[in-house]
Amino acid sequence: MRRAAQLRLLGLLAALAFAAGCTSPATQANSASASAAIGAEVIALIQSQAAAWNRGDVDGFMAGYAPLDDLRFASGTTITYGWRATLERYKARYPDRATMGTLQFSDIQVTVLAPDAALAFGRWQLLRAHDQPHGLFTLTLKKTPAGWRIVQDHTSA
Repeated sequence: MRRAAQLRLLGLLAALAFAAGCTSPATQANSASASAAIGAEVIALIQSQAAAWNRGDVDGFMAGYAPLDDLRFASGTTITYGWRATLERYKARYPDRATMGTLQFSDIQVTVLAPDAALAFGRWQLLRAHDQPHGLFTLTLKKTPAGWRIVQDHTSA
């Protein structure tokens, strides 16, 4: 009798696993459509940051970040916590338009983690009169009432 109960349980688990793995084409299409829409929203946010930067508007650039005390910005060996501290870091490192240069983002890839969470990975480059620093970035974004906002930024040169 014990063997029969084990076989029934195994059959039930197999059926559940099969059912969990089955999704209709419509469900798959809706999921792909939702992911594409989220990806487009995240890329639009990143592009709006570049536009603000290129106007010399650091405050506008920072609008893409969530105004949180636990916002984390990591660059090189430095980690900055908090929206205000990150804003102050940007303003200190880029005090004028010549230092800011022209910001370009490229090769942006968005991975949707959940309807309210995403990762973005890509390349950045500053075009300036005497140099062209560049590197990679990885952003963690959350959907907020104000829209998509960056909650973690890891940028490397």
